[in-house]
Amino acid sequence: MRFARTLIVLLLLSAAAGVTAQEASRPQSAEPVRLADLQAEAERKHPSIQAAARMVDAKRARVPQARSLPDPTLGVGWMGNITPFDVQNGDPSSYRAVTAMQELPYPGKLRLRGEVVQKEADAEQWNVEAARRRVRAEVAIAFYGLWATDKALTITERNKELLEKFSRIAEEKYKVGSGVQQDVLRSHVEVTRLLQRITVLEQQRRTFEAQLNSLLLRPMSSAIGPTADVEKSLLPYTLDELLDRAVASAPEIRQQEEMIEQSRVAINLAQREYYPDFNVAYMFQQRPAMPDMHGFTFGIKIPVFYRGKQRKAVEEATSTLAGAQQLRESIRTTLFFQVKEQFLAARASEELLALYSKGIVPQSSLALESALVSYQTGELDFLSVITNFVTVLDYEIAYYQELASYQKALARLEETTGLEFTAPAGAGEVRKP
Repeated sequence: MRFARTLIVLLLLSAAAGVTAQEASRPQSAEPVRLADLQAEAERKHPSIQAAARMVDAKRARVPQARSLPDPTLGVGWMGNITPFDVQNGDPSSYRAVTAMQELPYPGKLRLRGEVVQKEADAEQWNVEAARRRVRAEVAIAFYGLWATDKALTITERNKELLEKFSRIAEEKYKVGSGVQQDVLRSHVEVTRLLQRITVLEQQRRTFEAQLNSLLLRPMSSAIGPTADVEKSLLPYTLDELLDRAVASAPEIRQQEEMIEQSRVAINLAQREYYPDFNVAYMFQQRPAMPDMHGFTFGIKIPVFYRGKQRKAVEEATSTLAGAQQLRESIRTTLFFQVKEQFLAARASEELLALYSKGIVPQSSLALESALVSYQTGELDFLSVITNFVTVLDYEIAYYQELASYQKALARLEETTGLEFTAPAGAGEVRKP
């Protein structure tokens, strides 16, 4: 009897190991999967990043088009016989001619048109950075979810084995008359509950695998190996520092600032449209029995309809500028909320992690030890011991889930601020597009 109770104590105490201790991992035949490797692969392959980059190329290809002169016009003609290029001999009004004409915009218009398109291309570049950050954050969130699930599976499977041993001991005690059938049945119920939990966790793991495979453009059936262990990252910035960094580097704000500059250039261009464009033309004529003739013409476009064209174009550009400025403020307000939300979530998770590791888990472990002692002396029933055992198990899993939540909040902050909290020291700077 003493041997059986001693074995029970050893089994349960081993299951109530501290939450910060290293867990026994399942057999691993592959190298642990690291977050940095997955993010690098996603950056290389994800179609949203590639599509954004191609759009930038398309916008930049428009710049030389906008700066180029209009295509010249070349014409040929004749007057005389109906036969092409056939003149009437002896008729001085008959001729055949070649003409060339070129339109010349007012000085400065082509430069401003090129600047408008260039600013649009510069704004489009920030879509690449936004897509890159978004993909990295999504990969990180899926990775941390997968890691927390792996931890929960490891802990649950280990404790299932302990409970199975405990169940066999309870059966042996019942057979020799020193135990009750209720203890045996209760142990079987708890083992079944852990089996149910393992089934749910395995389904969650497959879901996270599918999410990562989707982000990495891998087949949905591809297996992702065990995840590398995660260390708690630091959050060395205040909320105000994060807000300032977000305003300075958020792709949405930087893009909108480029659009504001584009609108200012567009106003200058619209005002320049009040000035007329020019055109020049050259003509060469051949006439029968008369010398060849050369002719030049110079034309000017007079903006007589400026009230309905140029003036409205200026109003359009001015309204576009005002709208872009208001949109920037709207984006800034939303960004402030997102940064504060994730910052508060990270700080709350940080407090909960300290509470788990320094308070809840040690206290629940002590409660389990006390329950075991009382069980040995007959002052406490088997059901209370099992309850304490399950409580320690739940808190241990909750710790890793909270750590995953903390890392996910940092991943979202990385997306909005451009900082890399998991990068080596000195690497947490904003990446320029």
